[in-house]
Amino acid sequence: MSLYLSIVIPAHNEAKILPVTLDCLRTFLSEQSFAAEVIIVDDGSTDKTSAVLQEWTRAFECLRVLRNPVNVGKGASIRRGVLASRAECVFVSDADLPGRPEDISRLLEALRQGAAVAIASRRPAPMSAAPSRTRFIASAIYRAMVRAILRLPVRDTQCGFKAFLREPLLPIVEGLRSNGFSFDVEFLFAAWKNKLAVKEVDFDVVERRPTRHAILLQSPRMVIDLLRIRLTAGRELRSARTRPDELDPALTPMKGRREPGTNPQGSLANHEN
Repeated sequence: MSLYLSIVIPAHNEAKILPVTLDCLRTFLSEQSFAAEVIIVDDGSTDKTSAVLQEWTRAFECLRVLRNPVNVGKGASIRRGVLASRAECVFVSDADLPGRPEDISRLLEALRQGAAVAIASRRPAPMSAAPSRTRFIASAIYRAMVRAILRLPVRDTQCGFKAFLREPLLPIVEGLRSNGFSFDVEFLFAAWKNKLAVKEVDFDVVERRPTRHAILLQSPRMVIDLLRIRLTAGRELRSARTRPDELDPALTPMKGRREPGTNPQGSLANHEN
């Protein structure tokens, strides 16, 4: 049976939470009719992550483990896992699996209905309901900056719970440059600019451990990354407009020619309740 789903999870010093996540995924996949693989990318962990994964490979037959000799970042680890995936659809999650396993099915259903990318979008909630007020404010500011700099019509770019079709997205993943936490927004921006259909699916976050504050520590770097992503997109657009084959109509036939960056699967972002 050919693989239908590849689950990719980057992990850096996640020895405590990985057994919980892997147990949830093993139970979920045992109830599905499709074949799947789970790829954990150990990103240079210095705790017992390696030992935990070695033990789980004996108990979870569809588990594959890739190891980075040093810590290269969340984005680089996701990219490595996606490029190593073999299934029709790819699901990417943070190590703590911030949603319910059945939410994976909802994302896959969005793909079956025509989306190329389906992302879990956290339901709007007041600051009083947030686990951390500081993180709530930082996330709100970052989302505002994403809208202002990239004009990306996506409500929640940082939720670590997304699925996509491997074939049309693989070239995009190969071309991404962000190695850290900005990988998510660069991925969505590239998919949108390539006119691939992106659908947001509302879901409720499952807190399997105390909230981390990585976004606060990475905020300056993430702002710089937003500007880089925008400037890179602008340079690529100007380059496409000045290619010799675009300037000389004799070099390319006009009939059946598609404009650069278009895709027959394309549409703007949609939202599903």
